[in-house]
Amino acid sequence: MIQKQQTLVLSPYIELYNMVVPKDNLLRQINELVDFSFIYEELQVNYCLDNGRNAIDPIRMFKYLLLKAIFELSDVDIVERSRYDLSFKYFLGMAPEDPVMDPSSLTKFRKLRLKNMNMLDLLIGKTVTLAIEIGILKSTAIIVDATHTKARYNQKSPQEILQDRARKVRKALYAMDESVKTKLPTKNTSTVLEDEISYCNKLIHTVENELGLPLVPKLQEPLNLLKETVEDDVEQLRIAEDADARVGHKSADSSFFGYKTHLAMTEERIITAAIVTTGEKNDGKQLQDLIEKSKATGMDVRTVIGDTAYSEKDNLIYTKTNDMELVAKLNPMITQGNRKKEDEFEFNKDADLYVCKAGHMAIRKARQGKKGVGKNQVVTYYFDVEKCKRCPFKEGCYKEGSKTKTYSVSIKSDEHSEQMAFQESDYFKDKSKERYKIEAKNSELKHRHGYDVAISSGLLGMELQGAMAIFAVNLKRILKLHD
Repeated sequence: MIQKQQTLVLSPYIELYNMVVPKDNLLRQINELVDFSFIYEELQVNYCLDNGRNAIDPIRMFKYLLLKAIFELSDVDIVERSRYDLSFKYFLGMAPEDPVMDPSSLTKFRKLRLKNMNMLDLLIGKTVTLAIEIGILKSTAIIVDATHTKARYNQKSPQEILQDRARKVRKALYAMDESVKTKLPTKNTSTVLEDEISYCNKLIHTVENELGLPLVPKLQEPLNLLKETVEDDVEQLRIAEDADARVGHKSADSSFFGYKTHLAMTEERIITAAIVTTGEKNDGKQLQDLIEKSKATGMDVRTVIGDTAYSEKDNLIYTKTNDMELVAKLNPMITQGNRKKEDEFEFNKDADLYVCKAGHMAIRKARQGKKGVGKNQVVTYYFDVEKCKRCPFKEGCYKEGSKTKTYSVSIKSDEHSEQMAFQESDYFKDKSKERYKIEAKNSELKHRHGYDVAISSGLLGMELQGAMAIFAVNLKRILKLHD
């Protein structure tokens, strides 16, 4: 049965909250601003209402996850801090003397209670609706961009990940007492993942129960990381290091392994939509969904501001058809019609090169045709033939034995005269200056809320991380504008 959170906590020490949690405390402000009862309605389907013991209040569990997003702490550390931090206990709806739960409950909550839920759209929608209701969201423009998040496990094999975590534990042990080397279990030498997991479990047990060494932070932190990797992520480790993560490109010679979060944000800096994809996905292809998601929250979208990645021909047609202005500069490499296999090759505006559907980027490009006669010019992109030979999609794309693999795009400079004229207007130039706001928001997500690296494996885990981080930054922004 779901325990409904009581609005009044009965405790002889309740007055402590008024003494030590001031009115301008962020957590007190969030509690007063947001009605969290929607959590009951959304999660009810994932609870058994007539069997088993009472569950921990789902609002409290949800708030724990929100605290993790705000303060960038691990499950263990967030629960430990709620043991003694009265602002945390106040926010969680606990009495000052209440004991805390076991951190493993958070893992179960994420896996069992949040499954099959679109938390990303739900939480963004709640904050946008709140901003509209209290009258702080008045803009009819959205700014769009994508931010990168590195995969937690990068491109290491599962066994390499475990070996690295175990190595750090041993290093911390040796720094404390080198004589423990003879007391540790024998290192695994096989290539079987299960054997590595077994060794790690033995190492954890030995450190915690047999060595008699104090678990000081320098030892406890790598030990916790190893335990979390074995216990919380063992299912993902058995499948792959991170089966959903992909290589994306920040520039022609700079890449990352992980995910992209495509964002739409108002001029008031409130995020109205987000889409999480693998790292290789094209930014411009997400624009129409970002607009539709923003409109679904109740926002009136009349202007869209973005970089050249969003000026694809389809987006120009879509925004014009829907009476919107697209403030995105044209790029002749993106805005072409009449190019072959358009769905198989996508333009990466950061690298200024095309990427095939396998995620491989062109290694160089060359322009052909008479200079100054745009419609007769062609840009040819060259791909690494060695990668093409091993590519699972080579059938129908790469001809066996060919020494080169190219993709060509014809340039037609007179295709978008209307947009080109719009680019020269004062309105366009003025609105373009708003783009810096979303770059600052991306920086806030990464550097203040841990969004630079994924905290779990897979797209679903990334979406949950995005949902909580965006919910947190939106609430903080609403509070600032509402003061």
